[in-house]
Amino acid sequence: MKQTVEEREESTMRSFTERIERSRWFICVLTLMLTCVFGMEDGWGITGEVSFTDLQRAKVYLAAGDFRRAIDACRHEVDARPSAEAYLYLTYVYQGLDAYVEFLAKADQWVTLERLYLSLVTGKPEDLVDSPDVLARIAKELVQSGARQQADIAAAMATKLDPAVVSLVWPQQTAWRKAKPDEWWFGVPPEWQW
Repeated sequence: MKQTVEEREESTMRSFTERIERSRWFICVLTLMLTCVFGMEDGWGITGEVSFTDLQRAKVYLAAGDFRRAIDACRHEVDARPSAEAYLYLTYVYQGLDAYVEFLAKADQWVTLERLYLSLVTGKPEDLVDSPDVLARIAKELVQSGARQQADIAAAMATKLDPAVVSLVWPQQTAWRKAKPDEWWFGVPPEWQW
């Protein structure tokens, strides 16, 4: 049986359409596999996760007044990249906490000081039902005593590791404190490049 021209064209068109459909499926499966293997960054409207260094996180936490997380981030920095600078940055955060507590006490902001204390000692879901209540004046003493001890320890370690770095970095934070006497603890000197 002989095919007409129209039938041949229709058959060719069907065959061509089937190949395109198979190719589409192949491309979709290949894309899906490559996405799974290599991950997807900013594709199809999916936003990639922004990755911060420990010190960048610490800077954000300081700006928010979240000293517990700032201390944790600086401790992570010490663990990941132990150096005199890392210990100095940890010292700075402890001293910032101490100075902020003193500032709140002098300004008679005892409720804020209580909240700061709670933010330092809580952080787990069970703390919502078993809150570690303490009087604000006692909280002040506890926080300052602990912060001063930890700052002294971290500063001693930094000095032991590299006294030259300490003598270079410490004047930067001293100048920063003088420039921002009532808020230096919410940031870091610009020279530090966090």
